Amino acid sequence: MNNKEVIISIQGKQSFDDAGEETVELVTSGTYSGTENGYTLSYLESELTGLEGTTTTFQIERGRVTLLRMGPVSSQMIFEEGKKHFSLYETVYGAMTIGVSASRVKTELSDLGGDIEIDYAIEIDHAVAGENIFKINVREVGANGKNRILS
Repeated sequence: MNNKEVIISIQGKQSFDDAGEETVELVTSGTYSGTENGYTLSYLESELTGLEGTTTTFQIERGRVTLLRMGPVSSQMIFEEGKKHFSLYETVYGAMTIGVSASRVKTELSDLGGDIEIDYAIEIDHAVAGENIFKINVREVGANGKNRILS
């Protein structure tokens, strides 16, 4: 499958012990393509997310989703159900090591698009810093300029 222009709807929910809950919703355009082992989804972050100028890419394989960010904010986060992965998270303020533990990784994708849902906790210095949920929907941009939901 070649790169397709898609509409990506993302809902992210973060829960922090000391700060309550925060929900962010974003609808953006991006690209979607098939790979030998799954799918790749990519989009440019905006000022709304605080990551302006950063490209975010999801590499989706069976049972595993890798989030890569490149630009002013660079990071790699691996989501694999029941496993903890450590990675370096680089920001304009400096770098830190974070742990990511996914309790749920659900992907329902085809060449036409679909859904991704990831429930995970982030640890900083071995202490849980927050619980998070990503819900992502991918749909093809219709030939007539209208969007068609494919999942």
